[in-house]
Amino acid sequence: MAKKGRVFSGARPTGRQHLGNYLGAIQNYVALQADYDCVYCIVDVHALTTVETTENLKQNTLEMALDWLAAGIRPEEAILFVQSHVPEVMELHTYLSMVTPFGKLTDLPTFKEKVRQHRITSTMACLAIPS
Repeated sequence: MAKKGRVFSGARPTGRQHLGNYLGAIQNYVALQADYDCVYCIVDVHALTTVETTENLKQNTLEMALDWLAAGIRPEEAILFVQSHVPEVMELHTYLSMVTPFGKLTDLPTFKEKVRQHRITSTMACLAIPS
């Protein structure tokens, strides 16, 4: 049977998985595998923007993968990968960041919220982020 389409989703390994993770995302990830070509990513590189220390990042990444597999992610039906283990992801990020103007990013509500929540680099600190 042909699949309906492709699903791509990722999550940051910032700590142990819990019931909220399961109800909010993981159970949907498992259910979608039957009808869609699913690609799930543990976005450990993205996690670097929000963690205060990387001390537990490797362990959190491993535990997240194990939790997802235990919950029902089936490697024979879905792709599960760790962002930092695929060099092409970082290469693509580099190219896309070269052609994405900062002004376009400031139009995105999610980007503006992240800037408000987290310290920004000194390069961006001098730029005004519109509300």
